[in-house]
Amino acid sequence: MTSLSKNIVTVFQDLLKAPASLHEPCFVGNEWAYVKDCIDTGWVSTAGSYVGRFEEMLQDFTNAKHVIATSSGTAALHAVFAGLEIGAGDEVIIPALTFVATANAVTYTGATPHFADVETTSLGLDASKLRAYLEVTTEQRDGQLINIKTGRRITAIACMHTFGHASDLDALTALCDDYGIDLIEDAAESLGSYYKGRHTGNHGRVSTLSFNGNKTVTTGGGGAIMTNDDALAQKLRHITTTAKQAHKWEFIHDEIGYNYRLPNMNAALGCAQLEALPSFLKQKRQLAEAYASAFADIEGVNFFTEPAWGQSNYWLNLLMLEAADSTLRDQVLEATNDAKFMTRAAWRPMHQLKMFMDCPRMDLSVTEDVYARLINIPSSPQLAAHLPNG
Repeated sequence: MTSLSKNIVTVFQDLLKAPASLHEPCFVGNEWAYVKDCIDTGWVSTAGSYVGRFEEMLQDFTNAKHVIATSSGTAALHAVFAGLEIGAGDEVIIPALTFVATANAVTYTGATPHFADVETTSLGLDASKLRAYLEVTTEQRDGQLINIKTGRRITAIACMHTFGHASDLDALTALCDDYGIDLIEDAAESLGSYYKGRHTGNHGRVSTLSFNGNKTVTTGGGGAIMTNDDALAQKLRHITTTAKQAHKWEFIHDEIGYNYRLPNMNAALGCAQLEALPSFLKQKRQLAEAYASAFADIEGVNFFTEPAWGQSNYWLNLLMLEAADSTLRDQVLEATNDAKFMTRAAWRPMHQLKMFMDCPRMDLSVTEDVYARLINIPSSPQLAAHLPNG
């Protein structure tokens, strides 16, 4: 075991109780009562009252005008791309450092992901570097942004709020405005995160959330679409409900739609989770502060903290090696997991996955450097109870 691995394991042993998972769900409130109510009343599918209640709670918390609960975060992304009429012959710019769902959802429409690099302040898209890249690789034709090399239309930029840290939304919004394309926020990981005092997901034309079992708030499996655009919200609610027109008995569908609505039982779980969200966020910040202090004097690694422009939910805490070294990273991962403290590397960059190797991309040197340095560490909110002063 390397000296760095030993030091990191020692920090975990001083702060936490093994075994410690990466991010476990935390059920401390009305989860059982609400789910049992669905079973007792028979309202277990998408027609139950908890679905609307869950959407309203999310609207109140995020201040988004419209929320549409979906069966997964990936379904939410696909519906958004489809609703914006993105399809074959189009490209969507996304970060190369993201979960594969972002890229997958682009391809579901027949469009092509176009990979862009990230910056080290938030691990989100580097708006300045992307602007310089677009200046030499695109041109305007008949009001559309065209990739000169591929001839395809670039329709949108989908930014990712990586591990809960808000991307530079002012710069990305300005970039999209200047080039006449939509900004989509993949806010799957950033419920409870803010950019300059405003909740993430409210800056682009539309955004998505995820409530998978490892998220800050979970519905078991589920997601949501958020938008402040009335017409787009109406369209997305329609197509995620199989594009079915309202009628007492007839099944009339007026366009291709998707069975993407969140079931009532999942929404019931989510309602209870949202009631506890403020306490989860408080615990996660306590854990992040403890990590920041404990790792301050450990040579060779730094604890990653929120950018100055935002307040993070610290969904997944992370360490950054001081130099890119995938061998050392893997040694740390092996030692910490052997000690029963679950850690993991970042997602494999999208352009290194076989199905996306031929997709267009800019220089991705920062993404590749970050991948060789990043280590996610235990981040469950309930871990705060094990802290020395917890």
